[in-house]
Amino acid sequence: MKTFKTLFAIFTAAILTVSCSGDDGKDGIDGERGADGAPGTANVIYSEWRAAPAAVAENIDGTSGMSTSINAPELSADILARGTILVYVSFGTGTFALPYTSTAGGSVNTITAISSLQKIKLFRFKHAQDGSTVNIPTTLSWRYILIPGGAVSGRTAKQDYAKMSYEEVCAQFYIEP
Repeated sequence: MKTFKTLFAIFTAAILTVSCSGDDGKDGIDGERGADGAPGTANVIYSEWRAAPAAVAENIDGTSGMSTSINAPELSADILARGTILVYVSFGTGTFALPYTSTAGGSVNTITAISSLQKIKLFRFKHAQDGSTVNIPTTLSWRYILIPGGAVSGRTAKQDYAKMSYEEVCAQFYIEP
């Protein structure tokens, strides 16, 4: 009888050993949680700073001025219809949102942005339409920030980004100024 019990014990142990698999056991110990990454930009698209081509004289809606365009390949029909488009100019005294009004050239004038599919036209016009224009120097740097419709939620969706400084917009979306 002892031999039968010994054989039965060996047989049972062999069956249990062969029938076990890694899936039957407990998973390994989880590693430590890593540090959280930097917050994202909520699908916000932004360009590098860039120069624009030389401006040419143009008349838009009866207003004489100078215009040039920068490519914005991410500027989609959906962003045009539902998003927010911010354009900035940077030169020696700082970074400014468009439209930007100054007295460059001795006359009050404004640089504005006119957005279309994959392009942003920069247009500068004098307030006193006397037939002369103020150029858009190629030494100015331009940057756009595109905020798709629905890309932000809650309190940020209701913000008026045009009233925020460039630095505040960059901080809001974790963009390197």
